[in-house]
Amino acid sequence: MSPELVSILVLVVVFVIATTRSVNMGALAFAAAFGVGTLVADLDADGIFAGFPGDLFVVLVGVTYLFAIARANGTTDWLVHAAVRLVRGRVALIPWVMFALTGALTAIGAVSPAAVAIVAPVALSFATRYSISPLLMGTMVVHGAQAGGFSPISIYGSIVNGIVEREDLPGSEVTLFLASLIANLLIAGVLFALFGGRKLWARGSVPTDGTGEAGTEGAGKGTPGTGTAPGTGSGARTDTAGTSPTAVAVRPDQDTGDGTDAGLRLTPARIATLTALVALVVAVLGFDLDAGLTAVTLAVVLSTAWPDDSRRAVGEIAWSTVLLICGVLTYVGVLEEMGTITWAGEGVGGIGVPLLAAVLLCYIGAIVSAFASSVGIMGALIPLAVPFLAQGEIGAVGMVAALAVSATVVDVSPFSTNGALVLAAAPDVDRERFFRQLMVYGGIVVAAVPALAWLVLVVPGLG
Repeated sequence: MSPELVSILVLVVVFVIATTRSVNMGALAFAAAFGVGTLVADLDADGIFAGFPGDLFVVLVGVTYLFAIARANGTTDWLVHAAVRLVRGRVALIPWVMFALTGALTAIGAVSPAAVAIVAPVALSFATRYSISPLLMGTMVVHGAQAGGFSPISIYGSIVNGIVEREDLPGSEVTLFLASLIANLLIAGVLFALFGGRKLWARGSVPTDGTGEAGTEGAGKGTPGTGTAPGTGSGARTDTAGTSPTAVAVRPDQDTGDGTDAGLRLTPARIATLTALVALVVAVLGFDLDAGLTAVTLAVVLSTAWPDDSRRAVGEIAWSTVLLICGVLTYVGVLEEMGTITWAGEGVGGIGVPLLAAVLLCYIGAIVSAFASSVGIMGALIPLAVPFLAQGEIGAVGMVAALAVSATVVDVSPFSTNGALVLAAAPDVDRERFFRQLMVYGGIVVAAVPALAWLVLVVPGLG
């Protein structure tokens, strides 16, 4: 049995044990990386640790630390209320606002994980407060980021178009952008319909004055006001007995006695936290600074100024998620180091049937990207497609667009950077349940989207 096949079988065993024995998959993956790396790939400790995602570790820790402080001092509550006022109380519009916001950020040049790191914590705090499915809100954020991810001036778009030019292949920047935009927009529409969107519309409007009264539409009607969206789980929040999840509940420590909500007022700590969040956006988008290091620095400054608000913030960092993601990606790094991914890609590229090779490459792109760098796998697979693209039986424009969609739409996987950020950012949810939901949804996307992208973009022979 070849070393590459052994490494793949070990990965399957890791998944099975983690699923059936409730052992943290990251811990299992670290053990697998040590065993396979030492016994099969002949790697030393340095070679194994070369795959450890240090940058993602800092991003996960930094962002969850900063937003734990924001939750502790009430800043996220203030942002949620501001979002409700922006859409005039129509909670159903908020997932689309988050979709559009992350799409706009990536379209103008933000790296997808940076956009998700900025938007996801606020979006998921909103989902918790209004009993919106965290799966719906989280996936809307990720698909929004990918919808704008291939604009001609975006990071992903520039990289892929550069690879196409370097390989001397026909290209179309507009087709690449529209393929990703339309695919993610359609998926978002399906998700909205399946995971509670219709119930959100039925709720009508919620109050925007912080009084905690029922929404103006659907109030007292029973089902629309009290039902929860599928997949909400323990994230649903009812702060007051008998209060509908659609209402803006006033916590006892926020009641000022005059009918207003102190949680909606800007205190010095909240102003400083809002300033820190704006600084994070400017630093990442304007100056290309690392999102994780910037978030940690800002969190430390806030902790120093207001230690009481941030005393428990370190404990609220999503450590189990950090272990999970870093362990799995370290094992994937071992696979890359020993050539398993290249071995699989070359095996597919050698198939003599171009259309079959095309769909298999789309699936390899999707599966690998669910655990590793989307752009990295595209950089490896596009050159592998050159030989059969040169035969003229497959359109290069359609093939590149299909690979791009297949390799990025799967970033909802909890093992990808974007999916991990969504998992880590969700407050007050059963993380194990949410992880399983993201994993199942990611598996459905991996199974369905590459075939659909191949059917729509490759089979017609675009380009």
